[in-house]
Amino acid sequence: MPCVSPDGKPTSSGMATLKAVQGGASTPKEISGVTGQPLFRVRSGLRELVGAGFLELSDDSYLLTSDGESVL
Repeated sequence: MPCVSPDGKPTSSGMATLKAVQGGASTPKEISGVTGQPLFRVRSGLRELVGAGFLELSDDSYLLTSDGESVL
């Protein structure tokens, strides 16, 4: 299931991932635990969300960008 729709907005799984990061989860394993999504799906979703500009990767931790904050 994709995390970013063709129109560039986060899908429901993308929103769950962004909310998990907003809540303090910063690694794929932590995000998987919070969202209940399988780790492989979280990893692919994180790549999509970074590519769309909603998240950034810094020192092995994912952080919300201003675009990510604005969609929440």
